[in-house]
Amino acid sequence: MADHYEVLGVSREATTDEIKKAYRRLARQLHPDVNPGADASEKFKLVTHAYDVLSDAKQRQKYDLGPQAGFDGGGAGNFGNFGDIFETFFGGGGGSTRGPRSRRERGQDALIRVELDLDEIIFGTHRDLEVDTAIMCETCSGTCCRPGTSPITCDICHGTGSIQRAVRSLLGNVMTSSPCGSCRGYGTIIATPCMTCQGQGRVRARRTVPVDIPAGVDTGLRLQMPGSGEVGPAGGPNGDLYLEMKVRHHDVFSRDGDDLLCTLEVPMTSAILGTSVTVAALDGDIEVEIKAGVQSSEVLTIKERGVTRLRGAGRGDLRVGVQVVTPTRLDHKERDLIEQFASRHAAPAPSLSQFQQGLFAKIRDRFRG
Repeated sequence: MADHYEVLGVSREATTDEIKKAYRRLARQLHPDVNPGADASEKFKLVTHAYDVLSDAKQRQKYDLGPQAGFDGGGAGNFGNFGDIFETFFGGGGGSTRGPRSRRERGQDALIRVELDLDEIIFGTHRDLEVDTAIMCETCSGTCCRPGTSPITCDICHGTGSIQRAVRSLLGNVMTSSPCGSCRGYGTIIATPCMTCQGQGRVRARRTVPVDIPAGVDTGLRLQMPGSGEVGPAGGPNGDLYLEMKVRHHDVFSRDGDDLLCTLEVPMTSAILGTSVTVAALDGDIEVEIKAGVQSSEVLTIKERGVTRLRGAGRGDLRVGVQVVTPTRLDHKERDLIEQFASRHAAPAPSLSQFQQGLFAKIRDRFRG
């Protein structure tokens, strides 16, 4: 710890006027506006702190008595800690600088919504998406300068990106640093900006982004494409592109997890006698076997004809809910035949049973039961 008297170059018996004269002489030599060197800045802080202590009668008395009087010295060893405190509040301290900041910054992330048909998510699909985004300026290649020119060093901060100032505080004069207002902390100035990008290093344009959308995605799912977002200022690294999925409504098929659901309307005669029918699924024709006596709300399961699982192997199932269709218009001959059938098969009278909200409510109950 430096002795305050030695720092000011006076004896311990020096008067207040002698201490003041010594401080003024050294301050004129070491002031940052006169002597901008780092070594001079450190000495100026020591001189200022020594004067603050010795110019105050009570502080000087405590200092002369030593640590037993409760004075910790406040010398160069502790001043570094004060510098850290002032760096937090003032953006710099202790004469330290962090250097100029870079013009190159990471670009922003982008979010676009992609609408898909139900059949596209079974096996996945490919899309070429047109994205309105920021791309690197081809004229200056991200330098922000007109071709043939380059940034020039700021003549205010001399390339440091910051300005140092002496701030009066309870601890004396403390050197703080703040971003240079002339170059905005970059340390350089674009004297001749690129005419194409106006000195930004990037321009707005439409870009085609090829995307392979995996099978099994669902509405609300977001896919991240690292490095496919906007180019940053001054040709900085790209942000990320996020794709939010939305699956369009399908008139025939619906989805329940990895399973596909549909309804098969079966004529009453086919339900009684049984039949085989070919139906057009989303991924091709399927042969469905209708057993004789099938009832409405029964579920026929066709394995591995649902949606491909997003994470994992295999596919879900296709679940076909049977709905027996009763004819509403009969001619006389058809009615006679039905009556003959009814007379030969005595059926129980209609009776109340549990209420069902609908066919698929009943089907889903069976799925989960």
